[in-house]
Amino acid sequence: MPVFSTTTHVFRVLSRTYARFINDCAPIHRPICRSKRAAPLQLPALVSIGSPRLIRSMATESVNEAAQAKNRLAKEKSPYLLQHASNPVDWYPWSQEAFDKAVSEDKMIFLSVGYSTCHWCHVMERESFENEEIGKILNENYVAIKVDREERPDVDKVYMTFVQATSGGGGWPMSVWMTPDRCPVIGGTYFPPDDRYFGRPGFKTLLLHIDRLWKNKRQEVMDQGNSILEALSQVKVGVKEGEELALPGVQAIHTCYSLLDKSYDDELGGFGKEAPKFPQPVNLNFMLRYYANNSCKEEGQKALEESLYTLTCMAKGGIYDHVSQGFHRYSTDKFWHVPHFEKMLYDQGQLLTCYSEAYQITKEERYAEVARNIIEYVTRDLQSPAGGFYSAEDADSLPTEGATAKKEGAFCVWTQSQVDSLLGEEVKGHPGVTLANVFCHHYGVKPEGNVDPFQDPHDELTNQNVLIERGSVVDTAKEFGLTEDLTLALLNKGRHLLYTARQTRPRPHLDNKMVAAWNGMMISGLAKAGQALGEEQYTQQAERAAEFLRQYMYKSDVLLRTTYCGLDEEIQAGPVDIEGFADDYALVIKALLDLYETNFDTKWLEWAEQLQEKQNSLFWDSEDGAYFNSSRADKSIVLRLKDDQDGAEPSSNSVAANNLLRLSSILQRADYKGMAMRIFRVFHQRLTNIPIAVPEMTSGLFWMTGTTKQIVLVGDPSSPDMADLVRCVNSHFLPNKVILLVPTGGDSFLSKRCEFVHGLPQVQGKATAYVCENYTCSLPVITADSLHTILDTKSAL
Repeated sequence: MPVFSTTTHVFRVLSRTYARFINDCAPIHRPICRSKRAAPLQLPALVSIGSPRLIRSMATESVNEAAQAKNRLAKEKSPYLLQHASNPVDWYPWSQEAFDKAVSEDKMIFLSVGYSTCHWCHVMERESFENEEIGKILNENYVAIKVDREERPDVDKVYMTFVQATSGGGGWPMSVWMTPDRCPVIGGTYFPPDDRYFGRPGFKTLLLHIDRLWKNKRQEVMDQGNSILEALSQVKVGVKEGEELALPGVQAIHTCYSLLDKSYDDELGGFGKEAPKFPQPVNLNFMLRYYANNSCKEEGQKALEESLYTLTCMAKGGIYDHVSQGFHRYSTDKFWHVPHFEKMLYDQGQLLTCYSEAYQITKEERYAEVARNIIEYVTRDLQSPAGGFYSAEDADSLPTEGATAKKEGAFCVWTQSQVDSLLGEEVKGHPGVTLANVFCHHYGVKPEGNVDPFQDPHDELTNQNVLIERGSVVDTAKEFGLTEDLTLALLNKGRHLLYTARQTRPRPHLDNKMVAAWNGMMISGLAKAGQALGEEQYTQQAERAAEFLRQYMYKSDVLLRTTYCGLDEEIQAGPVDIEGFADDYALVIKALLDLYETNFDTKWLEWAEQLQEKQNSLFWDSEDGAYFNSSRADKSIVLRLKDDQDGAEPSSNSVAANNLLRLSSILQRADYKGMAMRIFRVFHQRLTNIPIAVPEMTSGLFWMTGTTKQIVLVGDPSSPDMADLVRCVNSHFLPNKVILLVPTGGDSFLSKRCEFVHGLPQVQGKATAYVCENYTCSLPVITADSLHTILDTKSAL
């Protein structure tokens, strides 16, 4: 199958092909509404819930939906598909049954892709998919397929690339009309039900018009689909025949830094100065590593300052939930204030790593506090009783019990009268000053609400407040003549009281789907927090989640993409096992390597190597190099693609390149290093021309251009002196390092696999550390102070 890259070159090729056909179809090729609140590309979503009571409530809700179902989606486990099970549309899941029906009945396929916590997906469902007339048109003229993009990222990738290339943008819900053999013809994102916007046709009009084209201009439609597929297939990610490109080097790293520095918002933080503002952990990850490798240079210090300021602004902003912890998906404004309220697991996992590393570098408690709060949120509201983590918490919820219409942010926002009522007590010793006065001043709560109407197109946040810290605790203390300690105590009490009140509100929908890749990101975050903060409980949570993956999402040596929490909290598979994609393997392997370097249990290292071998066999392109995102075994995918962009999630090739280099250094696997170098060569153009598109992959170049430290600890893993050495290592931010713990006595896994650790003895019977570079080791040290001295050695590119 052909491979393609989502590049501007693809856009140019496709736009020429598409334009010729679209001239016949006039205004139907673009999404009709480009609302500022419409979900932009890279917007997966996730949901949260905590107690068993709430989990059972969620499961019952899905069962009730299925009980009234009119279509076959009732048999699915995906919360998103179940949300559509009672639509009058005769939905099919992505399946051979649907494809065969399209062929046998000679109908076009209408594909709708979304996810359960997608705000605009809910809007299109209410307006169009619950409409009986529209349902009848779809059922009579099309085979309608509904896909959860979080279950099937491979399907989403193919058709989102088509939509991007032909319309210049993308997002969810995604709507694509295609031929019975699955060639895309026309596509867009959200469509309103009728012709309400600027004379452009609505969804019903489009359905009727495209059906007429199919019936009256069949060959033109078929030719269009084939031309699009051909255009996509002509553009490859890889090295041209007969071309041997050099490895990208230090210049690619400096170019990535320069581009991020130019985009940096020095007033409000973040990389990008306009709305909307996304967390972009991949950028923060790169900038912190740029600092670590250039800490003695001005540019390195600047990279650190920009990262820390961004993390600080995000934690003070409304994108951070000051009452229930955790981060929302993004802010609709440039101030980090009014969020799109969904909360996603993969944001929590990646940002947990960022804040943990910020603390590791600075030792400033404010970053540790945010890290702890993320963990509190995720383990309380997003963790299944079995240990795995749910995908997301919805943006929309009912404003009150008994309400019939959900509103975005209803669970999270406050009127000033609500805050005054809940926090009305007077501050002892300060007549006339109430807890509400202090709280409202600090978090910007106003009688008329603090949301700009421009950020509220549907008037869902009128008179509501999104908590945001504009000033500091010191400023608030001065405003009311309080001590700083008392002010902190009052704010903590206020948040606790609002949290208690919030629990009486109808909760947002929880997506109980557990995704292997996203669980991997959370395990990595917990492992990093365990290292940086020295909290054993965080390491134990990471271990528990890894055990969950091994028990429930690993069958017959194959990783599964998803599993679900059903009635009575039992773990369920879907009607058909969805096998893991390249990103699932890459991010779980990374998690296992991070976990090994936290608890030094070699079973995680062994499993990481096994998964790497499986990833290589399923996804590696032996002809051109790098990884396809889907297996060759799935014939329903018309194009096998290679992820070539680090967005809301890092791409599979970026993570895999780093994994291969780490495994090569640990296990002395020269073949793995060769595969990583092949990936860098495949993405040579990306890395040299626009490395800002792949900052996570660019981070992998630090392993190639700098010096990798192999820190070998020899001794009793449970001894106090070994714990001192481990704490010493964990107190340093050393991204280009691997840590190996070799227990004394007996043949360990590492002793068998890593020749260079042979003959590294203990000194004086104590835990002993060796710092090695290129498998050549320093003189042994047995005290933390001596190890600190060695590890403090600075390096620069």
